[in-house]
Amino acid sequence: MTSGLALSILSVALLLAPAALSAEEDPRQAVRMPEMMQTHLRANMRDHLRSMSAMQSALASGQYGVAAEIAEQRLGMTSLEAHDARHMVGFMPEGMQAVGTAMHRAASRFAVIAQDASVSGDLSHALGALSEITQQCVACHAGYRLVAAP
Repeated sequence: MTSGLALSILSVALLLAPAALSAEEDPRQAVRMPEMMQTHLRANMRDHLRSMSAMQSALASGQYGVAAEIAEQRLGMTSLEAHDARHMVGFMPEGMQAVGTAMHRAASRFAVIAQDASVSGDLSHALGALSEITQQCVACHAGYRLVAAP
């Protein structure tokens, strides 16, 4: 089995395993925030997932510049204000904040690398950079879970 396939299988297992556990058995750190903020954060995460899908589609069709634009505008450091998530930071543990920041920075790095790929035609670095974004998503979902604030 290739290391990439093994990593993919492990990532899926990590994401699905907590779903089979009760809240008391779930080893992920509980992050308490009001329901309205949870709804907002989950909407942002679904948009991140749609963005990743759109970036992959753009890469697959050779539209590297489009992938770069999506990454920067919807996931990268430029996207932070558009997601209006600043008010949620106070509810997030420091580690969760760090993973989120790392994801946004990885997306901005991907944007630069994908733009370079539009000139060079070399997709390998862009795929590696895309993987760095996904790794941050996996780390956050494997380490944290949202729960209602008391």
